[in-house]
Order: sequence, then C-alpha cells, then structure tokens
Amino acid sequence: MDLVLAATDINTDLMNLLQYPFMQRAIVAGVLMGLLCGFLGSFVALRQLSFFSHAVGHAALVGVAIGVLIQVEPTWTLLPFTLLFGVAVLYLIDQTDLWSDSILNIVLSGALAIGVILTTFIKGYRGNLINILFGDILAVTWTDISLTALLLVVSVSVLLATLRQQILLTLNQAVAKVQGVSIQFHRYLFVVLLSLTVAVAIKAIGILLVNAFLVIPAATAKLLSHQFKPYLGWSVAIGGLSSIVGMLVSGALNFPSGPSIVLVQFCLFLIVFIVAKLVSRMRITEPKSSQY
Repeated sequence: MDLVLAATDINTDLMNLLQYPFMQRAIVAGVLMGLLCGFLGSFVALRQLSFFSHAVGHAALVGVAIGVLIQVEPTWTLLPFTLLFGVAVLYLIDQTDLWSDSILNIVLSGALAIGVILTTFIKGYRGNLINILFGDILAVTWTDISLTALLLVVSVSVLLATLRQQILLTLNQAVAKVQGVSIQFHRYLFVVLLSLTVAVAIKAIGILLVNAFLVIPAATAKLLSHQFKPYLGWSVAIGGLSSIVGMLVSGALNFPSGPSIVLVQFCLFLIVFIVAKLVSRMRITEPKSSQY
C-alpha cells in the first residue's frame, strides 16, 4: 500500500514538473541531442573516433574559459574553438608519421593545460564554468535548441546525401579511394560536423559526459544489427529514446539530468548485451536434429 502511495506521489510530482517551461525545453533538447549524437555516433564508433570526440570535448575547456573571461556566452566561444581544434588535430595526424592517439594525447594535454591556466584568471563566481564541466540540460535556452535542431538537419542532410561515400570511407578507405571518393574532403567534413556537435552538446551534457552520448547508443546498436542501415536506425532510436526515459527518471527521482540519461543508455547496453549473449548461446547449443 505504501509503495502504491509513493508511486502515485512520484507520478503527480512528475506531471506537475512537466508543466514547467524549463522541463519542456530540457526534454526537447534531450531528444534532439540524443538523435544527433546517435546519428553521428554510429559513424564515430565504426571509424574508431571515440577518442577523437573525447579529446575535442575535454579540450573545449579552453573555449569555455575564454568565454567566461571575456564575459560572452560560452556557447559562442565553444563553437569556433572546437571546430578549430578538431580540424587542427586531423591536419597534424595527416602531416606526421606519429600515431593518431599520440597526436590526440599531445594536443589534448596542451589544450587542457591552457584551459586550466586560463581558469585561474577567472575571478568571483564560477557557476558558468562548473555547469559547462558537468552539464545542465535544465538551463538550455530556445537558442541552444535551435542550434541543435539546425545541426541535426545539416548533419542528416549532408551525410545521407553522401551516404555511399561515407559507407565506403567507413568500411575501407583503400576501396573508397579506388572508387574515386575524395577521402580528405569527406574526412574533414565529418570532423567539422562532429566538432560542432560536441560544442553544442557540452552545455547540456557537460564535458565529462558528452562522449557517452556519442559512443553508448552506437555500441548498443552494433550489438543489435551487423548491417549498416539498420545499425544507423537503431543508434538514432536508442539515442532519442534514452533521452526521453532519462529525463523522466531525472524528474521523477530528482536525479541530475545528464547522468540520468547516460545511466539509461548504460542499462540499455547491458540489457542488449545480456540478451544477445543468451540468444547466441541458445543457437550454439540447439540440437542439430531440430533442423529437420
């Protein structure tokens, strides 16, 4: 009886919470972010660019610090900085014989050091900086939502219009080159979209969690399908669905929103992983006589 009353109270509180504009904006932003990260994340996972997006996210601290220091909304300093950082890293990887993870570590460490030093010049209240580090999806504005929606439309339009080239580039660069695909152009194009996505997502999700939005839905989708188009669809669907469920969990239990969404994504991954393992084991142990 107590459990029923507690559940009723949670449901009532959640319904009341959904009436507030900030919660409605957060749900819209979460869904758009989930769809965008799920879509781009499917390419990120297959191209093994997880560490690249991780580096871009952490190096964004410089852009945040600059924004706070010159008293400009950090989103507007994050966008050009992450874009410049992403393109510069890819250029350095192409121009040296060093391994890509070495270049990423070098540039990430340097940018992080600059960011930390810049934060020491920030005087007084550091709320904006802390919110960017850990994310605050409840603080998103309609401008942030519009930027996310615009980036989602542009990313989907560009990548679907060049889907054949993107698939070839993802699966085998040598074959893509033989087929006449401009590898450098499509690589830089994707990095530009990825860097802008990381920059837009950081305010809502935070530097520390943005990579989870890109990687976990795509990894879960990979367990569900080995064909590219269904895999892409699953990744987008999981990104959007986990955002809705995560926001509802956050509202019902008063948990932080970004971590709640990531927790839902993690639970979905574990469930799919366990089910996939059980199905695979059942197929292996199935008697051959049952095939006749």
